[in-house]
Amino acid sequence: MSTTPVAPVKFIPISQPTMGAEEKSAVARVLESGMIAQGPRVAEFERAFAQMLGVKHAIATSNGTTALHAALLAHGIGAGDEVITTPFTFIASVNSILYTGARPVFVDIDSTFNLDPSLIERAITPRTKAIMPVHLYGQPVDLAAIGAIARRHNLVVIEDACQAHGATFDGQAVGSFGTGCFSFYATKNMTTGEGGMITTNDDAVADAARLCINHGMRVRYYHESVGYNFRMTDIAAALGIEQLKKLPVFNARRAQTAEFYVNRLVHIPGLIVPTVAPHRTHVWHQFTLRVQPPYPLSRDQLLDAFKQAGIGSGIYYPIPVHQQQALHGLVPADLRLPIAEQFAKEVVSIPVHPNVTDAQREYITEFIGSRTG
Repeated sequence: MSTTPVAPVKFIPISQPTMGAEEKSAVARVLESGMIAQGPRVAEFERAFAQMLGVKHAIATSNGTTALHAALLAHGIGAGDEVITTPFTFIASVNSILYTGARPVFVDIDSTFNLDPSLIERAITPRTKAIMPVHLYGQPVDLAAIGAIARRHNLVVIEDACQAHGATFDGQAVGSFGTGCFSFYATKNMTTGEGGMITTNDDAVADAARLCINHGMRVRYYHESVGYNFRMTDIAAALGIEQLKKLPVFNARRAQTAEFYVNRLVHIPGLIVPTVAPHRTHVWHQFTLRVQPPYPLSRDQLLDAFKQAGIGSGIYYPIPVHQQQALHGLVPADLRLPIAEQFAKEVVSIPVHPNVTDAQREYITEFIGSRTG
């Protein structure tokens, strides 16, 4: 094998939040104001986020999971209903369906890592109420195809856009096609530490979501329905306002690094680099390779090699949701989704966050190439 390149730093993390003086100052102003729960900064963040997406309503929540849960409830989805979704996602997508009493119905994925629209209609039953596509790794699903299916069958589309802040399909922001749900967890393209957002153009859905996240309360201490405490704090919103301003720069740097990786790695036998499907703007929450023969290392061996070389990496996700122990008895025991199951054995993600330097990405690609001999 060729000589292993020398690392430019001690360790390159797989993800790293980018916080500056603006975020620190914004949080300090909230703390000084004495209004640290759901107050004026939350409302300001909601307005700014809605404007970015071009939607009428944005409802801030405590995290991405509560955004998904509240969005489902706002559409009246509950016990006895079915929601079609992907098995290749973080389990929060599916948990949110289960929280409502509804049942997830899994459809396999395509080469983009996203739900395969060509398989959806055969999964629809009289109990189906919604389709929940996940814009995995920051690449939008085929929203034109899914939207057409939803219209034909009178189904709701709830977009899990938790990894896709700023992504577009046909020039339109994800989260604006149906009811959108976003996460602002620390690893996301923009962060509030923890936090979420529901986006919609439907006044009734927005009203129901606001009631849901605030104990069923429109007027203080007058409760119209049973609700939850899914509210965002002003501290988190203050971070979100500043992060949202920086999101275009963050995403542009991610895209530059992704392009660099593709150009350097696309010719290595056994490595399958991600591609951007037509009509999509990918925001590269993750840069995910698939590892196959004749690459000389298995995926897990490469993962170990990265660790030894000081390169952060991750497997998103090692077990498809339909095969998770938590779903035992909730999905057919003989369910097989071959693409998701295959990809789960092959995927590995490498650092693509905005703080990856030119020298670091050079080192990462040289290291991957050096394993080939």
